[in-house]
Amino acid sequence: MKKRALISVSDKSGIVDFAKELTALDIEILSTGGTKKVLDEAGIATISIEEVTGFPEMMDGRVKTLHPLIHGGLLGRRDKAAHLEAMREHGILPIDYVCVNLYPFKETIQKEQVTTEEAIENIDIGGPSMLRSAAKNYAAVTVVVDPEDYALVLNELKENKQTTLTTREKLAAKVFRHTAAYDAVIADFLTDLSDEKEPEKATFTFERKQDLRYGENSHQTAAFYADAIPVAFSIASAKQLHGKELSYNNIRDADAAIRISREFEKPTVVALKHMNPCGIGTAADIFTAYNYAYEADPISIFGGIIVLNRPVDLLTAEKMHELFLEIIIAPSFEPAAFELLAKKKNLRLLTLDFSRKNAAAAPERVAVLGGMLVQDQDLIEEIPEKWEVVTKRSPSPEELTALAFAWKTVKYVKSNAIVVANDHQTLGIGAGQMNRVGSVKIAVEQAGERINEAVLASDAYFPMDDSVEYAAQHGIKAIVQPGGSIRDKDSIAMADKHGLTMVFTGIRHFRH
Repeated sequence: MKKRALISVSDKSGIVDFAKELTALDIEILSTGGTKKVLDEAGIATISIEEVTGFPEMMDGRVKTLHPLIHGGLLGRRDKAAHLEAMREHGILPIDYVCVNLYPFKETIQKEQVTTEEAIENIDIGGPSMLRSAAKNYAAVTVVVDPEDYALVLNELKENKQTTLTTREKLAAKVFRHTAAYDAVIADFLTDLSDEKEPEKATFTFERKQDLRYGENSHQTAAFYADAIPVAFSIASAKQLHGKELSYNNIRDADAAIRISREFEKPTVVALKHMNPCGIGTAADIFTAYNYAYEADPISIFGGIIVLNRPVDLLTAEKMHELFLEIIIAPSFEPAAFELLAKKKNLRLLTLDFSRKNAAAAPERVAVLGGMLVQDQDLIEEIPEKWEVVTKRSPSPEELTALAFAWKTVKYVKSNAIVVANDHQTLGIGAGQMNRVGSVKIAVEQAGERINEAVLASDAYFPMDDSVEYAAQHGIKAIVQPGGSIRDKDSIAMADKHGLTMVFTGIRHFRH
């Protein structure tokens, strides 16, 4: 009996050559719809599904392969007498090879102004059913869902007249990963459509974007997976123009820096090191903003990540070229700026579409042992003019501008987080200390003599008045914090004692 292959694909790349090779190996081809038309036009003999089932394609193509003569041929075990007898009794012929890929649901929902009806009609039913049936019976059936695997199957058929069990097993596993991911995208689409916020099951799916040389440390293996539906404003969507491949730590740092850059509308430069900003500058032009970011901490910026929210001009590139930097990310690079920076062969230069920075943000996911935490991103909009002034002295307009700048920054510093800043530049950053006054001391020390006229932001409330006292003794004139401690009155009294102004936002910004 001739071997038979069922071919039905949406992605037709390479399918004609694959089918020709199968025919040359004396394998009979069943096909349907558009695939059959393509193969027929290429002069490849095919048998229609309708000829096998005796039923026409119906309901706008919704029903064509869901039939016992198809699924019996896929699922029937060749090593069980009862299965073989049932197949003989009902005229079911075995199907030995399945080549199927699915309706382009993911691509459809990414189209602008796609309708719900169009999306629903691109949910494939027959394709996943055939794939799953064939994959379940991989002991006897070879199933291919990825055109990249055509060559593997053909090579084994030519060498051994059959595929190996190991190959069939791997291809079956790939099928179930593929259909699981396909269903996850559909589930997420319908979940969003029904406005379900916390479904009983999470169905995230990702696609491997890059194998990494190693993980956080050289003894750890790692890979970079991107969301199946691309997030436009993300490191996953950035385009690398130059330099060596991104590392695990590069990707995490770049992600952190990109998040910070979202907060600012004016020309702004973010310098970041080890997941914390080491300098942020904002100005009327990107060159001045870069100088502010550099001067904020000229030591820590060495070997850091730079994100600029304006195109990189030659003047700014010349300043950055003086330093060793790991990554520069910007909307674009002027040709002369790119030519200069690209002289450093290892410097990674990436572009990102900053016009998409305010697009709807995906939920934030954090892995823990045995599970995953999911939360909204910390993107709450705050209005400084509505903050509560809790001291006798109110902030001046200049102080309020500086407090707003410091507050935008502190939410991206690891807790306990303290930022000392003026209205355009960070001056000192205290991150990740186990007590808040420790972070205050670090930020104040880093600010040094620049602390005159500076303000201080704290990501969470002061549990005691020692932080306020220390800040006041070292020249801080204004403080922004969430408030909410049972000892707020002590901090307020300390601020009043030293003539400080302090405002409460009512919003905490922990970042663990």
